[in-house]
Amino acid sequence: MQSFLLFSPEVAAARAAGKPIVALESTIISHGMPYPQNVHTAREVEQVIRDAGAVPATIAIIGGKICVGLSEDQLETLGSSPDAIKVSRRDLPYVLAQARLGATTVAATMICAELAGIEVFVTGGIGGVHRGAETSFDISADLQELAQTSVAVVCAGVKSILDIGLTLEYLETHGVPVLAVGQPGFPAFFTRDSGFKADFQLDSPEEQAAFIRTKWQLGLKGGVVVSNPVPAESAMAPDEIDAIIHQALGEAQQQAVTGKQVTPFLLARIKELTGGRSLATNIALVKHNALVGARLAVALHHKAA
Repeated sequence: MQSFLLFSPEVAAARAAGKPIVALESTIISHGMPYPQNVHTAREVEQVIRDAGAVPATIAIIGGKICVGLSEDQLETLGSSPDAIKVSRRDLPYVLAQARLGATTVAATMICAELAGIEVFVTGGIGGVHRGAETSFDISADLQELAQTSVAVVCAGVKSILDIGLTLEYLETHGVPVLAVGQPGFPAFFTRDSGFKADFQLDSPEEQAAFIRTKWQLGLKGGVVVSNPVPAESAMAPDEIDAIIHQALGEAQQQAVTGKQVTPFLLARIKELTGGRSLATNIALVKHNALVGARLAVALHHKAA
């Protein structure tokens, strides 16, 4: 498996020096934001992690390799290539074997991070159980990955385009703990509170690190969701975003948008309907998650030392 991994000079140096590293996904670059804001945001997020004392490792599939850490040129290529394949667990062998350009989802980034020995992964929001899943069986592979892959995932909860209650039930069934930072409530991506509670509130990186280390030392495999609400000044009004999401979901149904195309369609439509404000919220929450994730990686590093 190591033959598939290609570390950037910065990440290779961090590994050699034993520095804390934070994984970042690439679907947010290729499918989550428009160009050139996606590339600009990716660079800013990486810098937030550096400033907090850790090393960023954005992950993507390029030239038959799992690239752990991307160069400026690689980021630019990924951000400006609309044909980049959205890679989840099932797609990894195909994209690697065919040497295609691939952007990793939450699930695939978790797999690659674990292969690379990285314990903390920062994203915007995780996937979940889609509305109507009782008939469509549309459940994100992210949730199953969290059940089996031992990486801590820092996110702003799940988007309210999903069924948040069923998502939390699924995680509970599979033994995935959900932590909340700074509040007891589980966030809903664009808004700070989904109306559901997280399992445990742990505010400091040291508390979070102690919890995660204890879980894995007990032999309890699988990830941990560290849900971190969007900063209050960047959050959207719940009533407004719920109405817009309802409209976008209806349009997706009318246009027969299905599978892995649903989330990119909805995010693009929500951006249009909010006049771009949802994109500003998205960027703010990813940067905030990067800060919390970097601090957690540093704390986990101290716990291991």
